Amino acid sequence: MKNPKIKVTETQLLSDNWYILNKVTFDYEMKDGKIESHIREVYDRGNGAAILLYNTTKKTVILTRQFRLPTYLNGNKTGMMIEVCAGLLDQDHPEQAIIRETEEETGYRLQKVEKVIETYMSPGSVTEILYLFVGEYDETMKVNDGGGLDAEQENIEVLEYTFDQAYAMIQSGEITDAKTILLLQHAKIKNLI
Repeated sequence: MKNPKIKVTETQLLSDNWYILNKVTFDYEMKDGKIESHIREVYDRGNGAAILLYNTTKKTVILTRQFRLPTYLNGNKTGMMIEVCAGLLDQDHPEQAIIRETEEETGYRLQKVEKVIETYMSPGSVTEILYLFVGEYDETMKVNDGGGLDAEQENIEVLEYTFDQAYAMIQSGEITDAKTILLLQHAKIKNLI
């Protein structure tokens, strides 16, 4: 159901070079009934999924490291980020998408995953819903080296840490990615590892 207090009056395409950036003009009815007009830029890159791979026997997790230009432009000296495996849905169901992304990025072929939560990561400017999952892995599931797809210009390093080491990297500032922090905290709260 649409909010009757919101009326979009104009949507102007600013860019569709990588994803879609629109300038949206809308009217918003305030509590006192007054109508205010607002203009916002909204970035639509589709929805995504992310997963924390964990091994209860070894008490380890699989993470990735890759270059992220926006972080580099905003103070990350190397631009490298340690993150959970993630990717866009590309018209797939979230579970299908994260199983596909897991194999592409980490080389592990999962049969099942568990959904943790869905969240908006930057609701003031980005439309994306991010579906967060956890999934158990072991060495029998390793089908390739991972690293991402050349066609997508991915250059992903696959990392395996003990859970305690990965969790400590939040406090040390080595892990600053929100989806990764959320999933590591979920694992800690639920005693997954």
